[in-house]
Amino acid sequence: MRDLRVTLVQSMQHWENAAANRSLFAGKLEGLKGATDLIVLPELWTTGFSMNAALAETMGGETVRWMKEQASRTDAAIYGSVIIAEGGKTFNRGLFVIPDGSVTHYDKRHLFRFANETDHFNAGSKRVVVEWRDWRILLQVCFDLRFPVFSRNKGDYDAALYVANWPEARRYPWSQLLIARAIENQCYVVGVNRVGMDGKGIHYTGDSVAIDPKGEVMASCGSATDCITHTVCDAAALEDFRAKFPVGMETDDFDLKI
Repeated sequence: MRDLRVTLVQSMQHWENAAANRSLFAGKLEGLKGATDLIVLPELWTTGFSMNAALAETMGGETVRWMKEQASRTDAAIYGSVIIAEGGKTFNRGLFVIPDGSVTHYDKRHLFRFANETDHFNAGSKRVVVEWRDWRILLQVCFDLRFPVFSRNKGDYDAALYVANWPEARRYPWSQLLIARAIENQCYVVGVNRVGMDGKGIHYTGDSVAIDPKGEVMASCGSATDCITHTVCDAAALEDFRAKFPVGMETDDFDLKI
């Protein structure tokens, strides 16, 4: 397993304007060709945290095409979530797109009931781990962060990605739970959040971060500003730490019912 170069893209978002957001993020990704292996965008990066299901795109729509083009151009995988309609249902769908155009998707399991997300979107039913450049990567979206059973590492992943629209009012739990997920699962954790004010008047301070398996911060965007930062997930360090401190051997066995 080789090292994995990861780029965190923390940004404001144009409210309910997919075309403007594709243009915004295209500019931010412009200089990344050959410089990274994985680019992580925020949750619902084309719309902001809107519950307007009428904004849903299809898997053959413009945003998926854009992500395929950007993955091919940068020679990197891209992960972020988008409102997607499929089979008569609407999802907050995480899209993991690689340079050859292949797409793996994860539908957000834990919808944010307190913002009525459960009234507008359908919850996912599968836990998804994708393989990319020798790494096994767990795909997660925002509120999933509060549910450790769902993300429990059974020796099946090396890194976890959390994309979010996580408000300033709850920024402390965001920072602490990301560290907890890294420590308890002996994995790298990358959390990418947005900044700025959304169309509902909710403020976001970003605090996007990459954390190593010991809970140490490797890279951070800080708060209240657009930011692109890079880090490297060290494969040898991960394998060495797991070998020397194999906490997984004492993990309680359980079956997850979804």
